Amino acid sequence: MEHEVKRLEEDLQKDIEKASDASDIEALRIKYLGRKSPLAELFSQIPSLSTEEKKIWGKNLNILKQKITTLIDEKLSGFEGKEEEIDLTFPSRPVERGSRHVISVVLQKICDIFAHLGFVVIEGPEIEDEWHNFTALNFPSDHPSRDAFDTFYLDLKEGKKGKQLLRCHTSPSQIRVMQKNKPPFAVISPGRVYRPDEVDATHSFMFHQVEGFAVGQDSNFAHLKGVLFYFARQFFSPDVSLRFRPHFFPFTEPSAEVDISCIICGQGKNKKKTTRCSVCKGKGWLEVLGCGMIHPNVLEACGIDSKKYQGFAFGMGIERMAMLKYGVSDIRLFCENDVKFLEQFNL
Repeated sequence: MEHEVKRLEEDLQKDIEKASDASDIEALRIKYLGRKSPLAELFSQIPSLSTEEKKIWGKNLNILKQKITTLIDEKLSGFEGKEEEIDLTFPSRPVERGSRHVISVVLQKICDIFAHLGFVVIEGPEIEDEWHNFTALNFPSDHPSRDAFDTFYLDLKEGKKGKQLLRCHTSPSQIRVMQKNKPPFAVISPGRVYRPDEVDATHSFMFHQVEGFAVGQDSNFAHLKGVLFYFARQFFSPDVSLRFRPHFFPFTEPSAEVDISCIICGQGKNKKKTTRCSVCKGKGWLEVLGCGMIHPNVLEACGIDSKKYQGFAFGMGIERMAMLKYGVSDIRLFCENDVKFLEQFNL
């Protein structure tokens, strides 16, 4: 055992001299003081010694352990306090600044435009009941137009106003406002909506929408057209034109789809007028939103006298507006977290 102790001390001295940093010292601590170290093996031999030898070697091995610990700690302290050399002239890494998502920017811009017209921004819940999401908006349970949206129901207890589901439009906010407030008022309601659309370049099961509406004694379709003309020219271009096409929505009557003149070509052709415009496909018009006068049934459902008051409403998809404004061809690009795509806006 004496020979083994002497060899252990010699090996320790050699290893300590070779150590060049704190990690080397930590490795030596494990090598000479760990559970599988030579020192631990020597301690394991003590039970087989005689009583007199146990006293001698027990004391010697403890002295050796203390010596090893001291040598390692002293060597380690020699590395502490040594500062790494830093080249202060070396260029630092560039600091990348974050920015708001393009959808958030477009949504805020739309709300700001309508705020200038006196519209108040109000957000509603994404989980709605059937009455607010369908019935109060003139969607009876047997109405065929309900089939395209009657989905995304939640496994919750059914209440007095029907089952709960993820809203398919932000129009339920219109119902909640009209129930709690007396006309006149003008409100804009943004938020996420959910529909059972198959995902492709222009559709998604989840997207963002803005619902706007105003109710008063003298509100009419001319007011609606004036509001939408102002919005389109503020959001797209002062030179943009609008076209209103008759359409059907259960919650408005009369109803219309609104197109804007193509912001790329203006007439359905490119600047050279030799090929069809890739955005409007040569038609010269782009569909942007739906609108109309609020149906009397909707006003009555909210406790508003439809013979005394009338109002108008409109709705638009935020992703669609962003695609048209910035020339984005695929709606899926907005939610793929592609930094190269997102940072090009720097908004």
